[in-house]
Amino acid sequence: MVSAAYDGFPGAVGVSRLRVYDWPTVEGLPGGGTPHLHLACSEGYVVTGGRGRVQTLTPSGYGETPLEAGTVAWFTPGTVHRLVNDGELEITVVMQNGGLPEAGDAVLTLPQDLLGDPGTYADAVRIPDDVPEAAQEAVARARRDLATRRFLELRAATEQGDPAPLEAFQRAAAVLVRPRLDAFERRWRDGARAASAATGAQLSALRAGHAGHLARAAVTATGPTARGRFGMCGRLDIYPGI
Repeated sequence: MVSAAYDGFPGAVGVSRLRVYDWPTVEGLPGGGTPHLHLACSEGYVVTGGRGRVQTLTPSGYGETPLEAGTVAWFTPGTVHRLVNDGELEITVVMQNGGLPEAGDAVLTLPQDLLGDPGTYADAVRIPDDVPEAAQEAVARARRDLATRRFLELRAATEQGDPAPLEAFQRAAAVLVRPRLDAFERRWRDGARAASAATGAQLSALRAGHAGHLARAAVTATGPTARGRFGMCGRLDIYPGI
């Protein structure tokens, strides 16, 4: 029998608070994040302050979506995306599968020679946590700039009608995450699938005239367990377990 109990965050999504980097970019924009894609998760933005854009690249082409307070935007797996900060851009990020996009389901647009195996890639993207903040910032900024240069190359090729570089990047990204798929599946099974199954069980119970699950009503609240962490796109406040 499927349990009607699920006490995680609604829909088993993940949430983080993001202040997009204001470091000038390699092509002279006022600020921006690190281009990347997700392999098995959609991601959404609820813009809470400032203004900017999200630049996206898919096999169907390049696009830009304006962002300002009140905008809600989202994209599906495989969308290479890059946030541009035109002025104090702040976002609540809503992530599928319990925050999996921030827990491994992301590959940065690094040069192809850094995507050949998980160890090489991990070394290229790691931000050490045992060094001063200024040193962490330098690593995060260098990582972003390296990925941005490759993103601009992929964008140029796509706009010139050559899909091969973007396709090669997507294939390499899929290979990189393969060793982590068991962990990804556990997160999905214990989160999104369990939440959906609980809703189905509740609907069945209500249809049969039973409301026992309402007796288990509860309230939960939490705050960030990490503030200002250097992320892919900016400084993150993290809410693990959501």
